[in-house]
Amino acid sequence: MAPEKQPQRKKIESTGQMMKIMSDYFYDLNDAAKSDRRKVAWCTSVGPAELLRAMGFAVHFPENHAAMLGATRMATELIPEANTIGYSPDICSYLTADIGAYLKGSSPLAKAYPGIEGPPKPDVLVYNTNQCRDVQDWFSWYARELDVPCIGITSPKNHTDVSDTLIEDVTCQIEALIPTLEEITGEKLDPQKLRETVALSRECTELWRQVLETAAATPAPLTFFDGTIHMGPAVVLRGTQQAVDYYQQLLAELKQRISDQVAAVEGERHRIYWEGMPVWGRLRQHSELFSELQASVLVSTYCSSWVFPDFDAEQPIRSMAKAYLGLFIVRSDAYKEEYIKQMLEKFHIDGIIYHDAKTCPCNSNSRYGMPQRLEQETGIPSLVISGDLNDLRCVSDEQTRTNVEAFIEQLEER
Repeated sequence: MAPEKQPQRKKIESTGQMMKIMSDYFYDLNDAAKSDRRKVAWCTSVGPAELLRAMGFAVHFPENHAAMLGATRMATELIPEANTIGYSPDICSYLTADIGAYLKGSSPLAKAYPGIEGPPKPDVLVYNTNQCRDVQDWFSWYARELDVPCIGITSPKNHTDVSDTLIEDVTCQIEALIPTLEEITGEKLDPQKLRETVALSRECTELWRQVLETAAATPAPLTFFDGTIHMGPAVVLRGTQQAVDYYQQLLAELKQRISDQVAAVEGERHRIYWEGMPVWGRLRQHSELFSELQASVLVSTYCSSWVFPDFDAEQPIRSMAKAYLGLFIVRSDAYKEEYIKQMLEKFHIDGIIYHDAKTCPCNSNSRYGMPQRLEQETGIPSLVISGDLNDLRCVSDEQTRTNVEAFIEQLEER
């Protein structure tokens, strides 16, 4: 029997520029760590990066490093290093992979960027628990290990509405960080610089939203798997002109794709919503699996986590508080279900994939009846796949393929 023809995918040309600015970012971090003039701050991915950048810090995001550990499939071998010092294999595999990499003296940065040995040593660690408590434990370990200060924000969770009371709470917590940060840099916060940084973050987030929303076109010009790669600048470079310039370029390319009817998945027949984290070590494999089945996984809550419409340069700190409180992961199930219903309609979705990530319960929304409730309300079928963001010991490739193929057959029958 002749082998089946594999669907062809046209490369996103802007990828080359994205790789360049990410390379520049990592080399700048490396230079800052060696300099006496610049301080380095580690920040959680939805932490107060705008404040840190406005104060002149070079900003490193350990979650980005952990995702790289997953994508390069280094994480699974490094996680046991953290387990041996008391960190459970059931907690966040970003945390255990990153700490394991530190203990082992191993980093994907060293392989990708000559001259960089690994993440830069921090002068301060700044967290926001709006994602989970694990980030506080993660940063606290490094604070003890490296003898540097660790400060942060403890965010409210499970709220349906972002009330003024909640905003005031987080605003006060952000303001309370400033004296410590000023002491570390030796300089006062420049309010104008903060306004400018928040304005750039607002522009970046608006462009990133438009990039993701090009997938509402039929056929979709990009997929969720593309989004996990191209969200890099929105995560690590928001608040900079480089991120704004990049998304202007990417958006123009995707609009041209729509005009030319260029599909991310050749022969797109089914449009899929991905709920939850990616399986970083299986991005390519999963992308190819769905493409083979002419199913376009074209939208997710995960990639939209860096869309912050509430940023306002006129009220920089308050708007940062409001934006961080609006994050999908910290909202109630009532809010999440309404949000997903809107996304299903906007992107003309045929089916939902829920990734139940073993070590990431906060970003797994399939455990308390949500798939069943949404299917009953919308009629759109769903599939839950078991896996993990970084620990590939929790992933069964054969079971995933079998279940996905059966799910697509179900969509065909409909």
